[in-house]
Amino acid sequence: MKPKFGVIVFPGANCDHDAYYATKKVLGYDAEFIWHKERDLKNSNVIILPGGFSYGDYLRTGAIARFSPVMEEVIKFANNGGVVIGICNGFQILLETGLLPGAMQKNQSLKFICKDVYIKIENKETIFTKSIKQDVLKIPIAHGEGNYYADDETLKSLEENKQIVFRYSSKEGKVYKEFNPNGSLKNIAGIINKNGNVLGMMPHPERACDPLLKRTDGALIFKSIAENIFY
Repeated sequence: MKPKFGVIVFPGANCDHDAYYATKKVLGYDAEFIWHKERDLKNSNVIILPGGFSYGDYLRTGAIARFSPVMEEVIKFANNGGVVIGICNGFQILLETGLLPGAMQKNQSLKFICKDVYIKIENKETIFTKSIKQDVLKIPIAHGEGNYYADDETLKSLEENKQIVFRYSSKEGKVYKEFNPNGSLKNIAGIINKNGNVLGMMPHPERACDPLLKRTDGALIFKSIAENIFY
């Protein structure tokens, strides 16, 4: 059985079509757009909160999108065990809702960064990573506020509960400061909630799915979801 991906469309979220194209056109799963004012998740098994600049990122990233009518349903869906993946701006929205802990700050350089990075898989026992054989993925980033921050207690909890899924690293998987593109604490590139059904990540896996682009590591995340969501 193949999962159905619901891609939320916020005004300004310019990566919604990338997510739709990757899941439906490249990987062959069922996918459907869901407008931000809707309250029907259209029988989706997986919800994608895409990257971009929802509502122009006014106030702060994700702050307005968090109050979209559709997010009430997404929060209920997540709290009932539904699988949700927030990518870049989607990760920022998840932090604003409280579905994931912590906050985002401006990149340490105070510059927008758009480039390929390597991320090491720290937890291979999640729905999102269980089927991935390799330890390091090459996936692009494109953000101005990807500097993950949390207090010491939260960071300790993330470590203890194995909620840190991805860390910025070298090609060989070495997690050092020089491979951290934005200043994110502990090189954090992606985390999950304690129940393991909500993932937030700054890198864009949907932009690394199409063989025509000669980058397909991102597809491994969507394939892992598809292979493990019903088990």
